[in-house]
Amino acid sequence: MRISFTKMQGAGNDFVVLDETRGLLGLTPAHYRLLGDRHFGVGADQILTVRAAPAPGIDFEYLIHNADGAEVEQCGNGARCFARFVRDQGLCTKDVIRVQTRAGVIEPRLLPDGRVTVDMGAPVFALADIPFDNAGLQPQPNGAWQRWPLVLAGDAQQETLVLAVLSMGNPHAVLQVDDVATAPVALQGPRVQSSRAFPRGVNVGFMQIVDRGQIRLRVFERGVGETLACGSGACAAVVAGIRLGLLDATVAVQTRGGDLTISWAGASASVMMTGPATPVFHGEIDLPDTL
Repeated sequence: MRISFTKMQGAGNDFVVLDETRGLLGLTPAHYRLLGDRHFGVGADQILTVRAAPAPGIDFEYLIHNADGAEVEQCGNGARCFARFVRDQGLCTKDVIRVQTRAGVIEPRLLPDGRVTVDMGAPVFALADIPFDNAGLQPQPNGAWQRWPLVLAGDAQQETLVLAVLSMGNPHAVLQVDDVATAPVALQGPRVQSSRAFPRGVNVGFMQIVDRGQIRLRVFERGVGETLACGSGACAAVVAGIRLGLLDATVAVQTRGGDLTISWAGASASVMMTGPATPVFHGEIDLPDTL
């Protein structure tokens, strides 16, 4: 079958965007893996699918598949690209769009300067809802919150990392580092992800605090590996920094792919994320009917 797609990027986090508003394509996890493959497919961190409104008061449904074919709950950079896509394709004329995701309803807002602000919803701290299995672990109190020492087993060594854990609709572990440029992301990221403490896996953020209004961030994502940016990861890092008393309410986040602005008023307030969403090219690809 031949399908049309749009390649997009938000701060270097890149996506294949598919329009299923007029009918489902019937893709399998293997199809998503092929689309995401940078050698044999289009190449992307995630594949985003636009579907028709599932209920009154909702404009669209939004599905996210990682490059490994697995469906995930949330993607902040993808949400911005989603909003730009439906406007560019004439599927919607609104500036504020209500979108159903697996993690709940989000409301991207298109700004006059071309950026998009996304209401990412309130962060989740209940361990069972992240989910985070703290059996056998002792929290380290830090202000009004806590971090968790996690022992990572390896072939040659054991090391303990101290993590802040929360959910932004998908699970995150945030590790504070002195310098993101030298942080062992490729080594520690997969080891944290494979820990039994995270039964659904986890996105691992490596956060360097520059000052109270600025951080640098690298994220090792579930099913993808390190990406140039991670919107929900930026939200999680800022929320963690605020709760730990290290950051102010609005923070500039520098990622390898670009800059994001994250704001959170605390408690049950929504996290607001603003950043770019850029079309790269449109195309068609032939996929096997069965795969």
